[in-house]
Order: sequence, then C-alpha cells, then structure tokens
Amino acid sequence: MAVIATGLEGQKGGSGLRHRLQRVGTAVTMSQRIALTVQGAVMEVSPGIRPYDLELTPAHAVACKVDGEVVDLTRPLERAGAVDFLTFDDDEGKRVFRHSSAHLLAQAVKRLWPQARLGTGPALAEGFYYDIWLPEPLQESDLEQIERAMAEIVAEDLVIERVELEREQALALFAERDEPFKLEIIRRLPEAAVISAYRQGDFIDLCTGPHLPSTGWIKSFRLTNVSGAYWRGEETNPMMTRIYGTSFPEPAQLQQFFERQEAAKRRDHRKLGRELDLVSFFDDAPGFPFWHPKGQQLYRVLEGFSRDLQQQNGYQEVSTPWIYRVGLWQRSGHWDHYRDNMFVIDRDDQLMGLKPMNCPGHCLLFGAKTRSYRDLPLRLAEYSPLSRYERSGTLHGLFRVRGFHQDDAHLFVGEEQIGAEMKRVLELVDIVYRAFGMRYDVVFSTRPEDFLGDLSLWQQAESELESVLQRSGLKYRVNPGDGAFYGPKLDFHVIDALDRRWQCATVQLDFQLPVQFDLSYTDQEGKVRRPVIIHRAIMGSIERFLGILIEHYAGAFPLWLAPEQVRVIPITDGQAGYAAAVQGALRERGMRSAIDASNQKLGYKVRAAQLAKVPVMLVVGARDEAQGTVSVRSREVGDLGPRAWPDYLQELVSSAQAPLT
Repeated sequence: MAVIATGLEGQKGGSGLRHRLQRVGTAVTMSQRIALTVQGAVMEVSPGIRPYDLELTPAHAVACKVDGEVVDLTRPLERAGAVDFLTFDDDEGKRVFRHSSAHLLAQAVKRLWPQARLGTGPALAEGFYYDIWLPEPLQESDLEQIERAMAEIVAEDLVIERVELEREQALALFAERDEPFKLEIIRRLPEAAVISAYRQGDFIDLCTGPHLPSTGWIKSFRLTNVSGAYWRGEETNPMMTRIYGTSFPEPAQLQQFFERQEAAKRRDHRKLGRELDLVSFFDDAPGFPFWHPKGQQLYRVLEGFSRDLQQQNGYQEVSTPWIYRVGLWQRSGHWDHYRDNMFVIDRDDQLMGLKPMNCPGHCLLFGAKTRSYRDLPLRLAEYSPLSRYERSGTLHGLFRVRGFHQDDAHLFVGEEQIGAEMKRVLELVDIVYRAFGMRYDVVFSTRPEDFLGDLSLWQQAESELESVLQRSGLKYRVNPGDGAFYGPKLDFHVIDALDRRWQCATVQLDFQLPVQFDLSYTDQEGKVRRPVIIHRAIMGSIERFLGILIEHYAGAFPLWLAPEQVRVIPITDGQAGYAAAVQGALRERGMRSAIDASNQKLGYKVRAAQLAKVPVMLVVGARDEAQGTVSVRSREVGDLGPRAWPDYLQELVSSAQAPLT
C-alpha cells in the first residue's frame, strides 16, 4: 500500500491531533518554493505543505478546495494553485464532515459485529447513512449501543489517513478483509481509475474522500433510524441494513437540528393539507394531488399572482398539447436524454409521449411563422399540465409528484438582448421570493458530460450567463457539470422559516434547441439569424412550491394568499341577516369569506376559525348590527375591538392586495 504522505504515518492514535498538526516548514531553497493563492491572498510555501499548515487556514476549516477540487486538509500541496477553505457552513464542508461520520458509524458497527460486511455510506443533505450487511437485521434498540461505540472512537481521536492503491493491491486488501461488496465496487471501476481508501486505526474503507483529519473532530452526532435497502437498489441483490444518522461540530447545533425537525413535523404539508382541508392523495392515482375547494382556491390565487406579474412584464400566455408524437421528442433531444422520465403511449402503431416540459411546443409556435427582430424578445408563458415519471418509492406528497404545472416561460431573444432579458428575469425572481419573505441562494450549473450540441455554443452560453451574474452583483456558487443537457442554468434555492433550502427557480440559457428546430429571424439588416432561448420557471412546480409555502407558513397564510381570508361569525341567529350583508360586501370587493352559521357558542366558533388559520374574524352581535360595526379579531393579535364597517372594509381590501412589486 502506498500511503499518501501526511506526516502522521505510524501513529496508532490521534490523541491531541489538533496540537500535533502544527504549522511546519521544510528546509528547501527558495527556488523550490511554490506560489499559492490562499483565500485570494498570494503566498510562497514549501512544496509538500499541508493545507492545514498554512498560516491563513481558518480555525473551523474541515476541508479545502485546491483549484476547485475538494481535498483533505492533510493532503500535501505539490504545485502552485488556488486554495480555498471549507467550513461546516459550506455545503461541501458539511458533506466532508458527514461522510467522515458515516465512516465512524461503520467502524463502530464492525467493532460490535465483526461479521458485518460494508456497502456504501454517503453524506446526505441533513446527515448520512451506511448500508451494511449483517446476519441479522438491526433494530432501533441497537442504535444506542452503536452510538456508545462511536463515542469511544471519537475519544480515541484516530488519525484519518488517505491510502492510494494499485488495482491488484485493492483487490487483495479487501479480499483479505472479506468485504465482497467493496470487491464488487473495485471490479466495476475503470482500468485507469485512481483507487483510494481511508484508514482510521484498525478500520479501512474504500473511498474517494475527502475526510476530516481525525475522528476526534466529530463532536456531536445521533443515529436516527434503521431500515432495509437492497444492495444497489436491485431486488435480486442482498438486503442491507441501512443506518441513518446526523452530525455536527457542536452539541448545540445538534439540539437545534432536532428542534427544527420537530417543528418540521408539525408543519408537514401532508398533515396540514388534511387538517386545513386543502389536498389529499389516493393510491388510485399515485403522484397526482387531489385539490379540495380551499386548496384549489389557494392554487388559483398563487397562479393568478404569477399571471399578473408576467402580464405586467410583457409575457404572452399560450397553451400547447400535452401529448406529442415521438418524433418531436427525438428532434428536441429529450428522447435520448430524458426518455426514462417520460410517460410513453404506444397506440395504433404510433409511439407518443406525454410532455414533461413545454419548450418543444414553444419552439413549434416560434417556428410557425416568419419572425423578424421586431418580434423579439418574444416571451411565451404557459401553465398547462406536465407529467414526469417518478419511481413509486420516491413520491412524497406535493414535493415529488408525477402530475404538475409550472409557472413556465420561454424567452426567444437575440444574442444582444441576453443581458437585458436575464436582468429582467432576475428582478422577477426577486419580486416573487420577497413576496413570501424568503431569502435565496444562487447556483450556477455548467455543461454536463451528456450534453447536446456544439461545444463552442456551450462555452458561449456559459460565458454569457456568468457575465450576467457578475453584473447583477448576486452571490453565487458554481456547480460544475450539473447543467441541463441543452444549456447551462441558474438554480435558486429558497430559504424557508426553518432555514431549510429548497431548489425552486431555474433559469437556463439555451443555444441548442434553436438549432435542433432550425429557428430563425431576420435582423435589422435583413440577415437571417438564430435566436437564443431563455428557459425560465420561478416557482418551478406550482404543486411543490405550494407544499413549501404550507410548511413555510405552517398553514397560516398571509391575508392576500389565504384561501379563506375572512370568517364572519354571528353571535346568535338574530344576526344572520347582518352577517350575510357583511359577507356580501366582502364578496363584492373580491374578498374570500365564509360565515359560521352553526349553533355553537361564540368561543367554539372563534376557536374553530383559529384552528382553520383564518387571518381575520369579524364577530357581529346585536350591538354591531345596531351601530353598523364589526368586532375584529386577528389570527395573530387577537381581539382588536369594534370597527366602523364601511371604513374597515376599505382597510381590509387594501391590506389584502398581492405584493406585485
């Protein structure tokens, strides 16, 4: 085995590792030194120095990026380059921390059950898991024992070392350790692949890394549950025990995480959807929501908000078919790149596909007539139904469905219009998310391996998109290789009331589909030119966005969005006529209202309105009817006292307007 030099070889334990990892230099001549750009600052260092040893290393760094590649803090630096540090606050830093936590879990299980055989243990968005084969499946009651073993390994502060192996060495090592699943992984690797493993004490695992410097860095963790999972997801393969957990650098962070988890359970949109009479799901139509009257009202308000914004910004709404012959999907490239996610129909010797997106239909509309520069930019919007095949095991309420709608649009522009149109799109994204009180992050995804079209057009598209981002002043991170098959994209991750991130808006710059559909227009000089398409959805799936909003607001929607904005509550049957007149005035002004005409006591009616999360309650009694007032109760504040009805109606209508700017 070839151990990558860390300066820690031969150390069986890691006690006091942070103190042993001291900043050290190597006695070399100045000519041998290399230039590094560390967090933007240029410095000369000795080759072989570890990132951890650099003077500018942050105290809370967990890993680093060297020329964009995430590596261990103890990986020697042999050549000039850019070094940027990652902390637990960075998504990539969290993955490193939690991937090391998965190894910690696996080592503990191997100590307790030496006959265990290791599968794989990835980091997740909020934790980690490890798939392990055991003669007998584990139970939830075993988790505490495993946690104790993990704590012992943390206390040992074992050095985590990277090991690079030749293929035959790797096969021999994991054969000797009787790890059949690791051997299977090695045999599937390309011949030229670099094979690496990580060792901590007597434990070694096949892994590309990177990892923390030692087990002692994992200060706080908890195992959450166990389940079964077939190896590689195939039913013909052995059943593994999948152990889930999460981890943090500090105990307080772990406590806050589980407090948020409990809050998330209370806000679960499936639970609130039932309680608030919004939406249901039935096995007869898996992946397709059933909207109740209140839920449909909520849906239409949200869709109307989007429509009004788009109309103000020069979009034209269209509606296109939801089933096309396969030839269209072959022409657009979806058949080769997206077929597994489509519903396909084979009838009367014709193969057809339900549309998973609107762009091919919009391309047909653009190409249906002769276009000139006067037509551009052409902004086409659509809300028609879309269908994508999702495996049954992945379906999850409104968050993962098979039938949905988008606030979808395609902007056909000239190349010289890209900057201005992208600026308008970014402004629209900001308006929408500010309306819901949501912050957001931006991710710039570049060309994937399985891309469509000419490389030079891709490079042009990426350059244009990055230039727009830089001019906008928005902070963003680059996600290499995760663009759409036809163009680079921006993904917008909204941050909800529980600080959870949800990928929603996507904006894609596409030079490829205009080529596939041979789209053209005539410029001011009479020359035929190719348009560029900006694909754009701000909420994304409206169904999914509604699920996010239900949890963001815990079902207590703001007045402008609430499906029932006002509930009129007559104290006795004697005020039924006055209550009806109040509701009639509300409806005339476009307010969504209901009357509680039940024979329950007032306290019960108020409580029912509170449970239904109605923003405003108007209690009307004999005195209110005589004086022309309403007694106002707010969902958040409580009793606001009597108000003159005509004046308060105007105030209510004004405060219920959607925030369109």
